Amino acid sequence: MLAKDIEKYSPHTPLIVLTDRPQEFSHFPQVLAFKHQQQGVKCFHDKRFAITKALSLSNSCIFLDADMRIVASVPENMEWLKLPGITARACVNMPQKFAKVSLKNADKKLIKELQVVKKAAQNLNIDTEWEKIYFLHEYLFAVTKDAGKEVKFLQEWDRLANYFELNGVYAGEGNAIGLAAFKAGLQVRWSEMPGISFFNNKIELVRIQKGQSCMEEMSSYFEEHRKILHPPQSKLEKGLNKLVQVMMHFYRVMKLKFF
Repeated sequence: MLAKDIEKYSPHTPLIVLTDRPQEFSHFPQVLAFKHQQQGVKCFHDKRFAITKALSLSNSCIFLDADMRIVASVPENMEWLKLPGITARACVNMPQKFAKVSLKNADKKLIKELQVVKKAAQNLNIDTEWEKIYFLHEYLFAVTKDAGKEVKFLQEWDRLANYFELNGVYAGEGNAIGLAAFKAGLQVRWSEMPGISFFNNKIELVRIQKGQSCMEEMSSYFEEHRKILHPPQSKLEKGLNKLVQVMMHFYRVMKLKFF
C-alpha cells in the first residue's frame, strides 16, 4: 500500500525496500526491492541496512516505517532534505526522553533501557554530553550525506545495535540512532518536514485528540492498518505463530551471543 501511495503521490521517487520476498514488488517499477533476511534478534535495528543501501544510491533518503502511508502529493524539492545530517519528524534530548524514570512508579523496562543507554554513552565517551544527545522517534526521519560523517554514523549504529540487543533491549532504536549520530558528529535537527503528509496510526490518534485530524476522514486508513496487523486466525494458527516466534527469538539471541 505504501508503494502504491508513493507511485501516486511522488511518481519520480524510488522506494527502496529490504524484504525476504522481493518478488512481491516486481510490478512496481519505482520500487527497488533487495533481498534481506532479518539480522537482529528483533527487526527494529535492521532499519540501518535500508538506509545504508539508500545512501549508496543517493545523496539523501527519507526513512518511513513500513506500516505508514503517504496521503497527499509530495513536492519534488524540499529544502530541509538538502541539509546535511539527520532531520527528524520527532525527537527529544535524552533527559526529556527519560524524564519519567525519576518518578516513583517508573516502568521497569524504561529503567533498564536508561541503564543500557547510559552505559553505551560511557563506552562511547560521550556521557558528559548527555543533554546534547537526541533520541529519535524512528518512524520518519531523513539522512543526508555530510562529508563521510554518515558512514561513521552507520558504523556506530551497527556496533550499538549489537550492544543493545546483547543487553536485552531490542526496541527503542531511536536511542542508538541518537548516540551514533552524536559520536559521528552528524547533526540531528527537528523539522515538521513540510511536504510530507503521512498516516501513522499512533500519531493520527494524537492529532484527532488535538482536533488536528478527523476520524471519519482517516477511518479507512485505520481499518486497513488493523486488518494487516491483526489478520483473522484460528486459535491453532495463533498458537503455532507464537511458538515459532519464541523459537526464532531464542535462536537469534543464542546466535548473537555466540558471534
